[in-house]
Amino acid sequence: MLTPSIISASSATVLPVRSIPGSYGLPLLGPLKDRMDYFWFQGPKTFFLDRMEKHKSTVFRTNVPPTFPFFLRVNPQMIAILDCKSFSYLFDMSVVEKKNVLVGDYMPSVSYTGDIRVLAYLDTEEKQHSSIKSFVMDTLKMSSKVWVSEFLQSVDIFFDAIDKDLSGNSSAGFVVPMQQCILRFLMKSIVGADPAVRPDIEKNGFAILDTWLALQLIPTQKVGVIPQPLEELLLHSFPFPSFIANWGYRKLYDFVDGEGKETVSRAMKEYNLTKDEAIHNLLFVLGFNAFGGFSIFIPTLLSTIGRDKTGLREKLRDEVRRLKGDVLSFETVRQMELVMSTVYEVLRLNPPVELQYARARKDFILSSHESAFAVKKGELLCGYQTLAMRDPVVFDRPEEFTADRFTGEKGKELLNYLFWSNGPQTGTPSSSNKQCAAKDYVVATAGLLVAAIFKRYDDFTIDDQSVSFTKLVKATEDHGQ
Repeated sequence: MLTPSIISASSATVLPVRSIPGSYGLPLLGPLKDRMDYFWFQGPKTFFLDRMEKHKSTVFRTNVPPTFPFFLRVNPQMIAILDCKSFSYLFDMSVVEKKNVLVGDYMPSVSYTGDIRVLAYLDTEEKQHSSIKSFVMDTLKMSSKVWVSEFLQSVDIFFDAIDKDLSGNSSAGFVVPMQQCILRFLMKSIVGADPAVRPDIEKNGFAILDTWLALQLIPTQKVGVIPQPLEELLLHSFPFPSFIANWGYRKLYDFVDGEGKETVSRAMKEYNLTKDEAIHNLLFVLGFNAFGGFSIFIPTLLSTIGRDKTGLREKLRDEVRRLKGDVLSFETVRQMELVMSTVYEVLRLNPPVELQYARARKDFILSSHESAFAVKKGELLCGYQTLAMRDPVVFDRPEEFTADRFTGEKGKELLNYLFWSNGPQTGTPSSSNKQCAAKDYVVATAGLLVAAIFKRYDDFTIDDQSVSFTKLVKATEDHGQ
């Protein structure tokens, strides 16, 4: 295991330069074979792992879907990078750019976002990047005044619904009430608008966002709800038109326009954005980044804790209740070392965004732990985070869930290699990089959720298959809130 220290693209270690192994295969046939392996025969993890073992390298050439007809100009040829050291190059803006590569060479139509290229698709050197990123960071800073209270209030509503459901049933599915909870607190915190004033948004806003997200991302995802080869033919062969989601998206636009005037006005006056730029970027940050990310991450976090059989829940409960009587806040949660380490470990093993991309801004030398490789300007790098975050050179017992991995001084050093946020956990989002503006909010909010659960309940269990609570043991009076 590597002695913890920051692995960066600027490492001065001299390594032997070798040709990047792997190939793209024959025209049409090579991409088709890789697509079938990725979506059908192997699945993403085995797809990358098999090629890493075949080439004896964590850096190699391969095709990564989607593979659309040639006239749609989507090029699946990429350089896969699967260890912590090579993965770090994805965030070195001096050698890579991020223009239109959020989900690889494929980019959903801008008609999903009002014909505007939103922040996530802008490179740091593009004119509008700095203004929009600064606006987003400032909005998050202002939201901190109400973020915690709005989140905890929404969590109470969420668990009230779960308790009611469990009182008459053996299990209670939590995806829908969870997404309603997420949308409620995000709208109130980020936009400054309460969905309750529009019952259709409060009740169905989450479904609108689910549809909007799914239509953009389905061509890149293994879905598994219909048999092959129908999934390949119907879901992975073409981009989906935006008109299917536009009616609902327009409702969200009108809601932000009508109820979030103060936030939109500030974007226009202080950051020189148009109304459309402000609203579409707000909706993308709220819907794609925050709502989409939390909708993936929270069920994974709850399921990981809920199915544990090592006594983790008891340890988390004890840590949370040592602060008995204290009001939950970002500050108090950050003092809960095991709670935060658990959040980090779930992010390490199950990052909400598995694939991260960047395009070479210029010719440069990329290094893995063992070799260096010449990358040409314009080549696309594809980092599969699920394997990079299981790098055995960095992480001891990398395949195991170890809740206390990030505790103590050694654990804090390992945060240098936790890259879930488009940068290291120890990094700082700025207008000159592409790191998630809400990086610190996400981990603290996840910690708040864990703490809120163990303030309210002594124990809980979850059925992974149905994504539902099967047991919630309410806190005894002397351990309650």
